[in-house]
Amino acid sequence: MITEKAPGKLYIAGEYAVVENGYPAILVALDQFVTCSIEESANEVGQIISRQYHSNTLQWRRRGEQMVVDKRDNPFSYILSAIRVTEEYARSFARELRIYDLHIDSQLDSESGKKYGLGSSAAVTVATVKALCRFYNLPVTKDEIFKLAAIAHFEVQGNGSLGDVAASVYGGWIAYHSFDRQWLAQQRQYLDLRTLVELPWPDLKIESLQAPENLQLLIGWTGKPASTSQLVDKISLFKAKQQAEYHHFLEESKHCISRMVDGFHDADLAKIQAEIRYNRKLLTELGRKSGVHIETEALHQLCQIAEAFNGAAKTSGAGGGDCGIVAIDRHSDFKQVLKSWTANKIEQLPLSVHFIDSVKTRVKTKVQRHLANHF
Repeated sequence: MITEKAPGKLYIAGEYAVVENGYPAILVALDQFVTCSIEESANEVGQIISRQYHSNTLQWRRRGEQMVVDKRDNPFSYILSAIRVTEEYARSFARELRIYDLHIDSQLDSESGKKYGLGSSAAVTVATVKALCRFYNLPVTKDEIFKLAAIAHFEVQGNGSLGDVAASVYGGWIAYHSFDRQWLAQQRQYLDLRTLVELPWPDLKIESLQAPENLQLLIGWTGKPASTSQLVDKISLFKAKQQAEYHHFLEESKHCISRMVDGFHDADLAKIQAEIRYNRKLLTELGRKSGVHIETEALHQLCQIAEAFNGAAKTSGAGGGDCGIVAIDRHSDFKQVLKSWTANKIEQLPLSVHFIDSVKTRVKTKVQRHLANHF
């Protein structure tokens, strides 16, 4: 049996802006995983088996008189897309397709089925791609795994930045600049998959970061799951109606993330905290102007408690529920934050940063080196 795993993720800053081509965000990979195991089937029927997803439900809505199923929150859609894309890639290496059983196990949701917003769709896509690449003995690098998983994920979701896919592939702390997805969709129609994977992708940039030694990351969960896809759809309406204000938000977010990356380079926790606070302000203003409830009451309380103990806090991801993050000095009495969260029914997720490589160094990825001349 072949087994591969991919970590979950959280956004630290840059949400919403990162869905636009070339705009940056900072993410972190966490030590909770989706595991994919593959073994050759003993008969002519293969299975996809998941303890977590056996009772998964589909969401649907009305579009005029039609019932439209939203597959973007259904993990099986991502698994099937990852299989289609990876097997298409395998055929380009003259691999004979086989029948197999694929087992999925996820730590990213709780035993009772609670969704924490840790990027389970990205992680299950990456884990499936990695396992199939080993199963078919494909010569792939991290960059190629990222591109295969990004294509598979994008073909299901249709929006989003794919930063969560990058975090699941590269691990640790990363600065991620989103690539041109419209270009990808167009090229996908005309180019064979192997050529598309080998090409440099416009605007793509991925940089591994090293956090200051005194940075302690705290994660709080508000108890309310949120749909990233649907929230991004709503912000798209604001973008169409208020283009000037939306562009101002994008530029301010870009400058904020650039300063925060400098904070990582300088190992300056205070600089990182200042930009986390500024990014929270930008997102709060975006929510107010767009009518999208990004920072809920529970997330507001989570942040205010952390700020009372000198932690820099904000929503993580699309908001509307799910998690908030806090950057705080590990030498401070940050346990007071956790006690206050518990008293206010905010659940701490005791997770740590997961590094794919054993050595925690600041590394330029092959993707970044390859595209360095484009920036």
